[in-house]
Amino acid sequence: MSTMPDTHAALVAEIRRLIDGARRRAAAAVNAELTLLYWQVGRRIHQDILGARRADYGAAIVATLSRQLTSEYGKGWGERHLRNCLRFAEVFADEAIVHTLCAELSWSHLCMICAPPFPI
Repeated sequence: MSTMPDTHAALVAEIRRLIDGARRRAAAAVNAELTLLYWQVGRRIHQDILGARRADYGAAIVATLSRQLTSEYGKGWGERHLRNCLRFAEVFADEAIVHTLCAELSWSHLCMICAPPFPI
């Protein structure tokens, strides 16, 4: 009878450890997948706007695309986010590097790394 509480406590601790580990791995996998999606979106915008030498009306394309995506997928696809995707794809053009970054850094960290420098 005296080992029952110790056994129960150990069982609860082990199950908590399993749950917490699974949650961390799931969050990391989701972050990596979303970050890769954002890079792919940025790369595609970059190809369409800059690859075709259409930078003169690129801002209009990003604004229009943002309105369409926001209408369908919600406010997370605003112009600012699309510009962050575009900048990310411009700074890190190599997909192999992006895969490595996705596994190590969050989207917020990558946005900070890719942010243009402050004017002096």
